[in-house]
Amino acid sequence: MILKWYYLPFSQRMKVKGRPKKGEQWLDELQQIMESLNALYSELKNQFVTFSETKIFSELKTKMLNKKAFKEKLLITLGEFLEDHFPLPDGNVKKKKKNIQESTKQLITTHEILEILINRLFDGSHDPYVKISDSFWPPYIELVLRNGIALRHPEDPTRLRLEAFHQ
Repeated sequence: MILKWYYLPFSQRMKVKGRPKKGEQWLDELQQIMESLNALYSELKNQFVTFSETKIFSELKTKMLNKKAFKEKLLITLGEFLEDHFPLPDGNVKKKKKNIQESTKQLITTHEILEILINRLFDGSHDPYVKISDSFWPPYIELVLRNGIALRHPEDPTRLRLEAFHQ
């Protein structure tokens, strides 16, 4: 059963009479929004932006140079930290009876070990493992292994690789 509006009380009749006005206002607002969006779209469409290859290339080149400078700064800071906190062993250190033999090869620092591992990871990605030589001091090898910085080869324990943190 459909009620006619004249059967409704006065307050409800006033509400019913006001509904078309609200709908018309809402429609007008939507039309204004649509017109402004169309104007913005046509304005942006007319602003055809051309990208030159030289501009893009120069931007990429500057970004790359900034990244290289940042990398160098990081490596220098890492080297200073490692020199301060992980120096090479002195000849004055007491040796155990088992390790009486003097090492004939020159030991390399932790910084150099990490640098070798980093370079091998990024330069020779097909084989990121480095052969452990006599110049690697065993406590430093144990340090990078225990702290999760490097991993041993699954089949050859005399080879190391840097943990791939970038992946």
